[in-house]
Amino acid sequence: MNATSLYPRTIEPRIAEALQDTPVVLLAGPRQAGKTTLVRRIAEKQGLRYLTLDDELTLLSAREDPVGMIRSIDRAVIDEIQRAPQLLLAIKKSVDQDRRPGRFLLTGSANLMALPTVADSLAGRMETLSLLPLSQSEIESCSTNWMDAAFAGRILQTAQLTLGDDLIERVLRGGYPEAVLRASAKRRSAWARQYIDAIIQRDVRDVAGIEKLDQLPRFLRALAQTAGRMCNYSQLGGQVGLDGKTASRYVGVFERMYLLKRIDAWSRNRLNRVVKTPKLQFIDSGLLATLLDLTAEQVQQDRTRFGNVLETFVFGELFKHVTTADDDYRLMYYRDADKFEVDVVIENAAGKLVCVEVKAAATIKESDLRGLKKLAGIAGAQFKMGVLLYDGTETMPLGDGIWAAPLSTLWGA
Repeated sequence: MNATSLYPRTIEPRIAEALQDTPVVLLAGPRQAGKTTLVRRIAEKQGLRYLTLDDELTLLSAREDPVGMIRSIDRAVIDEIQRAPQLLLAIKKSVDQDRRPGRFLLTGSANLMALPTVADSLAGRMETLSLLPLSQSEIESCSTNWMDAAFAGRILQTAQLTLGDDLIERVLRGGYPEAVLRASAKRRSAWARQYIDAIIQRDVRDVAGIEKLDQLPRFLRALAQTAGRMCNYSQLGGQVGLDGKTASRYVGVFERMYLLKRIDAWSRNRLNRVVKTPKLQFIDSGLLATLLDLTAEQVQQDRTRFGNVLETFVFGELFKHVTTADDDYRLMYYRDADKFEVDVVIENAAGKLVCVEVKAAATIKESDLRGLKKLAGIAGAQFKMGVLLYDGTETMPLGDGIWAAPLSTLWGA
């Protein structure tokens, strides 16, 4: 059974909406997140022809005669478009002659918009939507958006709390549909290892033209050790024999593959955000746990190794909520010279902030609120709410717009 077809995807109505008024819609996201299942379903509903560039003959046609191939198509889904980016110019020409909405629904397992030619050629003609691995809300069939609720001043409630060992299990499982379906941690880990190998052997070669692929797995493991921390490229690269410039380029490649994301530091002065060191976050906690060789047994013996993976899990959930929210949000972090920190700072289009601190324990100490209180003071009227997510059962106010809430309220109703 296909895992993706089991779970309703929150993005589906957005895609249908975009196809009603936009000629080209791109559904971007990591390989194996469920894009193909979703677009095939939409193709059936909307009467679109389905083509995939994973098919060798279709790929050959796309590369040898992109204009001829697009000329022969009226309305279609084209899956894995990053394998033949030259098709995008042909699509632009076709769309310029016929601007009907909903002509092309594309999917890409790499962030094509990072290529300047692509961004330029389809500006104003294409809408990009993201499909990330399953969110916990999708797994639990709950469509409420945590961020939209938080900016409206509400923390979601949940009837079914996930605590202790169950929370560990959920975090280490991650959200990839294939991993979610596998019955044991051993089988999930086997899938994740093969997935990482496949991305490096195939997608990196397709998109980035990197020849020396043997350094990439070691570099990715080195990055996993620094998840949730500020990244020093020279130091990171040095661990695997790469200079800082190459290390930075490789991070960019992994970012385009949707394995990780660079997070900017929040500052009241927007110019300062650019100069501060970004933090690296992986998008899926299950893949991160595999790269760290972290098991549930190890976490139970030593909870200190769980903190960064839990923060990654929360970041991943919030990032998925960004892709389906009603408002526009940016995810950042906060850290100052006095080492006051906040794990995730969410900023809406109006500049208001909801700040999130993550704690793996079931009890909360006053010192856990240091970062949130400091940031609330600096942000002033911009500060909407601070939420300390923890492995406990109660949602409680802690003064000054700060709340403690169970981690499982992230996928509450």
